[in-house]
Amino acid sequence: GMFHNLISDLPVDKLADTLPGFHVTPTYLKQYEEVETQLNLSSKSPEVEFCKEFINNRKNWAYVLENAQIQKRLHLRPIHGDPKVNNVMIDTNNAQAISIIDLDTVKPGLVHYDIGDCLRSGCNSLGEETKYLERVSFDTDVCESILKGYLSVAREFLTENDYVYMYDAIRLIAFELGLRFFTDYLAGNVYFKIKYPEHNLYRALVQFKLAESIEIQESVIRKIISSFQ
Repeated sequence: GMFHNLISDLPVDKLADTLPGFHVTPTYLKQYEEVETQLNLSSKSPEVEFCKEFINNRKNWAYVLENAQIQKRLHLRPIHGDPKVNNVMIDTNNAQAISIIDLDTVKPGLVHYDIGDCLRSGCNSLGEETKYLERVSFDTDVCESILKGYLSVAREFLTENDYVYMYDAIRLIAFELGLRFFTDYLAGNVYFKIKYPEHNLYRALVQFKLAESIEIQESVIRKIISSFQ
């Protein structure tokens, strides 16, 4: 929140887009569709079929934030671009977050992608690499704590529409990362480093299970968001 607040007056038209297409979910959906149509998947495992169906059922909704921007309901601001847990510096004396690091991804974007990514990373207690798919869940207590801290500062610059789309952002980022992992798996693991052939497939499954947990808890998450307005 403090990071966004401090850089909120930076003019986005003078800020370079360091990673064009990064955190624009429809871009990743298009890449997935291109890879998926070129493949003749001979071994259609249940895991692959689950991922394909998961994406197919949500592909129209995946445009939610970009459509809101086109309709001028949301607007571009300077964002960090990668605010996951390991990019936050923690003071070991008091366990307080004191700074956000790794600023090479700072670019114009929707703050919703930052909020969603921070919560996706921070509220999945089992982490991205877990093998316990059936235990993957989105921790709404942690979500409430993070949002309480973030919104105590961010409410100074957030608009009413920013709150309207906050739940979608949380759900969308888990979906987006799963989509990226699954696309990379289908493409032959060309982007993310892997330790075994199905690594990106299982990473995708973790994110889709996380997105599913977010969807199941929609009313709770929306209630948390509205409690801070």
